[in-house]
Amino acid sequence: MQFHLNVPVTPLPATIQYQQELLLMGSCFAEEIGEKLQEHRFNTLINPHGILYNPLSITKALTSYMDGQVYTREDLFQHNDSWNSWDHHSRFSGLTPEVALDHIQHMQTAAVRAIDHADWLIITLGSAHAYVLKEDNRLVGNCHKVPGGNFYKRLLTVDEIVTALDNMMHRLFFRNRKINILFTVSPVRYIRDGVVENNLSKAVLLQAVHHLVNKFNRLFYFPAYELVIDDLRDYRFYKEDMVHPNEQAIQYVWEHVVKGCISEGSQELLHRIAELNRAARHRPFNRESPQHRQFLHTYAARVKQLMGEHPELPLDDLLAYFEEPMA
Repeated sequence: MQFHLNVPVTPLPATIQYQQELLLMGSCFAEEIGEKLQEHRFNTLINPHGILYNPLSITKALTSYMDGQVYTREDLFQHNDSWNSWDHHSRFSGLTPEVALDHIQHMQTAAVRAIDHADWLIITLGSAHAYVLKEDNRLVGNCHKVPGGNFYKRLLTVDEIVTALDNMMHRLFFRNRKINILFTVSPVRYIRDGVVENNLSKAVLLQAVHHLVNKFNRLFYFPAYELVIDDLRDYRFYKEDMVHPNEQAIQYVWEHVVKGCISEGSQELLHRIAELNRAARHRPFNRESPQHRQFLHTYAARVKQLMGEHPELPLDDLLAYFEEPMA
């Protein structure tokens, strides 16, 4: 008898390599995987607008990078003693317009560069539910805890999602002729919308994404949603809120990302870096013991060797960690 459904992950025909640049956009699950990529020293820019959930807000952000948009004070509003942007996550809010705009424009500049140079755009769609400001029918990327009565909530249609992403990608492919796009659907369960409504939302996203992936040969799909919902399929793989996948689930998805999306040569390098990361997390009983000092010396030498082989990798922090206690 079999009590576990294995979701097959077909390796991508085009794989991610260390020398490539990655831009990740979308939900909080995009940040979880993006942080894994950064931890393993991939050249990665994560969510220059902050966390965005619905496809239209994501395409609006990407279009702003292609347009080279410069945000001004007129793009901000004040609420609860902070200045906010309807297009951005609250991490970009500031006590003054200048603080908010400085943070926004710094990331906007980085994103404009990424659009031109990225080899991969990884988009994680979170929800097909969108919020529209009643005052001016503006689609918002974040409600910033403004009372719900100020918004209309609606379920986006497959057609409008496909149209928005299609238009954005035509511009993007014309501007950056080497970029590939990898779509995922977030396994985060937005039960605040209701269980039935969440499932309907995910169904809309899945239908839209697969329509596009079947249309373009530079688009790919990674089944993060299916790995958590259908493969793990157990509440023990969620955090206490029963909404967000826990570290075990994220690690499980990450292992499939490595096997299915990362090139074989880069996988070998990734595992070497993972070993160094594990060593840096080691906490000894006695930091002054000869055994621990030898441990630090050994791993400092390994970092130096890797830096010599791959000078492009940002490993200075690891070297500093292993060398500083020996000074």
